[in-house]
This record gives sequence, C-alpha cells and structure tokens, in this order.
Amino acid sequence: MAEAISDPRELLAVLHLPESLLSAAQLAAQAFALRVPRSFVARMRPGDPNDPLLRQVLPLGEELHDVAGYVADPLAEGTAQRAPGLLHKYHGRALLVTTGACAVHCRYCFRREFPYDEQHSPGGRWQDALRALQSDHSIEELILSGGDPLSLSDDRLHALSESLRPIAHLRRLRIHTRQPIVLPARVDAGLLQWLRSLPWPAVMVVHVNHANELDEDVRRAMLAMRNCGITLLNQSVLLKGVNDSVASLEDLSRRLFEYGVLPYYLHLPDPVSGTAHFAISDERGRQLINELAARLPGYLLPRLVREIPQAAAKVSISGGLQGNFA
Repeated sequence: MAEAISDPRELLAVLHLPESLLSAAQLAAQAFALRVPRSFVARMRPGDPNDPLLRQVLPLGEELHDVAGYVADPLAEGTAQRAPGLLHKYHGRALLVTTGACAVHCRYCFRREFPYDEQHSPGGRWQDALRALQSDHSIEELILSGGDPLSLSDDRLHALSESLRPIAHLRRLRIHTRQPIVLPARVDAGLLQWLRSLPWPAVMVVHVNHANELDEDVRRAMLAMRNCGITLLNQSVLLKGVNDSVASLEDLSRRLFEYGVLPYYLHLPDPVSGTAHFAISDERGRQLINELAARLPGYLLPRLVREIPQAAAKVSISGGLQGNFA
C-alpha cells in the first residue's frame, strides 16, 4: 500500500500515456485523490487511455462537472447511522465502517465524500458501535466495510473479531473488500490465520468489474481463502466504458467461477457527485442482463440491482430472462 501510485504524472508515465491527460487528472485528483497499487497498474495495457482498468482509477475532468441529481450522499447513509461507524439499513444485518483507508481509489466510489472522520467513538474506535450491536438482538449478520476492512492490520482485525465474539446473536460475518483483487499480496499468512480463527461462518464479497483484473496472483489468493472455509462472492458495478458489453460481463462471470468466486450483484452506479460519466440507464442494464441470461447458467448470472435510500433491500432491476435458472 505504501508503494501505491498517487501522482497522476507518474501513472501516465508508467503507462506511456499522453501528457495531454495530465492537467485534468491533476485537477480531479485535488477533489478525490488518486491511489492505485502497482500490482493493479501492471495489469493495464500501456498506451491505451481506454483500458478498462485504467478508466476505473484515472481522475478525469468530467468529475468536476456539476450534474443534476448527483450528490455527496446518494444513498442517504447519514440517516442509517445507529452509532459512530455503524449503519443499519436492512433488517437482520448491519454494516461497520471499519476504516476510511483503501488500497485503491475507484473513481465511481459511492463513499468518495463519506465523512470518515466522524465515524469513531469518543471513548474508542468502535465502542459505541459494539454496544449498539450488543443491544439489538435482531442483528444476526455484521458486514465489515469501509474504506476497505483489509486495510486494517492483522492485529487490529483480530482485536475487532475478539470484541465481536461475546455478541451471542451474531451468526455470520461478511467482509466487503477489493484488496485481494488490487493487492493480492495482502492475502498473507497473517490474514489467513485470522480468517481461520473466526468463530462464525464468513462470506467475503470481493469487487471485480472486469476479467482483466484477474491474474495468477489473484487466483492464488482466492484459493487460499477458500481453503480457510470462506465463501467467496463477487459484486461488480456496471460502468460505461468499462464493462458495459455482454462479452465483457460474460467473460467476467466465467473467469470468476474458474477462480472459485460466484457472481453475486451487478450494481447500477450510484449517483454520487463526480461520477455521471459512468452512468448506465436501467433500460440498458436490463438489456445486458437479458442477453447475459441467454448465454450463462443461472448460477453464473449476477443479480442486477440498484440501491435506493430507505428501501427495505436492494432493488432488483429485473429483465425478462433473469429468473431463468436452468
């Protein structure tokens, strides 16, 4: 993480991209910083400004445009906060914002303006959140999110899971992370030991948008976590210019399965400020998922969803063939 590229000039130079992209990238990075691990950059095509991995991380001038309907908190997460760092939006499960740190800054991130500095309890990092969890017996699943929870050290992860262990009504732990994809070296002996020590069945939801993100290092990381008994799922975001084709989505689902990961969600982008250039309409999303359903078995078909504030669950954007699980 310490060696990640954070200077747009360096990113353009490493990939042999034209300096004409620099001025806009520098301006956009002032509003939302560039950060991308070198291991992820190594999977990009040099000289191609439209590389699907590059488009996810390169700051663009379009991010500085004010677009109606695009706001800082599109999911109204502020209204779901039950304690500092604890969001309770859906019945039976809650989300703990463990950290604001990520190994990569995805330009479409719906929490790019999230007030991470306000998520710590005055008396300790998660104390109020833990008390809220302990008092609400309806919560049986905790989602570790952020930022990226695997940005925490192994010792801090262990301390967190030990703090959760006395909460008797917790039955499952879910970990939402992009680190094993962009920085597979994070899946080291210490992390695997922590995963094996968990007293609950655990699900890890990784985040891959394009098959080019999957290399041999990622394969080894996925296999190591599966060998710890972890269930691996993937969620993607449907992004204009990145993965908005049937061929791209089909390739991704097939490759994920080869890596031991099941497709889970395909999100339509959230309308967060600075991301309108990634937008895909519901109609286009339905068209793509219908075509994908005609090509793939049901277990390789992700659910096309949109998150809507105050809804009881993620809202399925159903296509005519999406229910075919043959």
